Amino acid sequence: METIKVGIIGTGFSAGFHTESLRRLPDVEVVAVAGSSLEKAEQMAKQYGIPRYYGDHHELIGQPDIEVIHNCTPNNLHYDINVTAMLAGKHLLSEKPLGMDSKQSAKLAELAEKCDVVSGVCFNYRHFPMVMQARGMVQSGKYGAPHLVMGSYLQDWLLYETDYSWRLDPELNGDSRAIADIGSHWCDTVQFVLGQRIIRVFADLHTVHPVRQKPLEHGATFGGDAGEEGSEEVEVSTEDCGSVLVHFEGGSRGVFTVSQVSAGRKNKLQFEISTRETTLYWDQENPNKLWEGHRNQANNELLRDPSLLSSKAAALAHFPGGHEEGWPDGMKNLLIDFYSEVKRRKGLKIPGKPQFANLNDGHRIMKVIDAVLESNAKQCWIDII
Repeated sequence: METIKVGIIGTGFSAGFHTESLRRLPDVEVVAVAGSSLEKAEQMAKQYGIPRYYGDHHELIGQPDIEVIHNCTPNNLHYDINVTAMLAGKHLLSEKPLGMDSKQSAKLAELAEKCDVVSGVCFNYRHFPMVMQARGMVQSGKYGAPHLVMGSYLQDWLLYETDYSWRLDPELNGDSRAIADIGSHWCDTVQFVLGQRIIRVFADLHTVHPVRQKPLEHGATFGGDAGEEGSEEVEVSTEDCGSVLVHFEGGSRGVFTVSQVSAGRKNKLQFEISTRETTLYWDQENPNKLWEGHRNQANNELLRDPSLLSSKAAALAHFPGGHEEGWPDGMKNLLIDFYSEVKRRKGLKIPGKPQFANLNDGHRIMKVIDAVLESNAKQCWIDII
């Protein structure tokens, strides 16, 4: 089989880890990058040894040899680029969110049904081995139906009022920040494990720093404070943190908290699911363990060892037990899954079914985000239809 040629659109943090992860796949090659300027694209091309670079994403998408587009741009550009890529017949893996609101994501999900391309959203946490193990255990029915779900996604990179990123600008990021940026990951992961969608929410969101210091020179995500360049005061309307009560379609109740202002928490996505017979707990910062709680016997921890896991979970564990895997490996698993489907479209017989989030999944998450914002504004329960 010929190497699948890929174009990356974007030059920031997401574009970098997509590029590095793609290099772990032997039959995929990043051949081009496009940025908001030719200079940024050239800089990234030199950094990663990418042969071609463009200052206009339309030019990249128009290249006939490029089969797959990775959309790693700021949120306000996702919709237009995703539409352009699919209409051009390119397979698409988009960073979330699909658009700025659920109206845009609805159009993208509809377009994906009409276009003969593989399209997915980069919800990478469902591709961790112990998340897949938890999914199999919960959905087996062996332990009884889940009745309570708790969790959080906590970070500290926006703790100080001097911390600033383009994600604080609703014109670029959207009307939600913490919920849309990290809460969306929690929702997708838990829905995947349960096999149940969130159907109702009650939200309480909070902006800790309504005024922040914006650097006079642009900084990237996780870029830090203003430094020596100086800054200006800007008002912030999006949430720094918040909690959401949720109902799932299977009857489970739950609550999750998101924060980008929790000191010492770097990337702590965690969930705890209680069923009739057990409680399962997983923490992304300690991803190789799945805790099992019991009432009438000793609690235990299941380790990420392929010989101890279900077949589906073991397929995501690439090294023997004791050889620790982590965040970059979850991304690798997502890409293996996505590109296996691309190969199936090319006629290759590859076993299994795709597990990655498709555009319908991405649209559903956008509806959850919109409902959370509406609930916070009205201080009431909002149904997600």
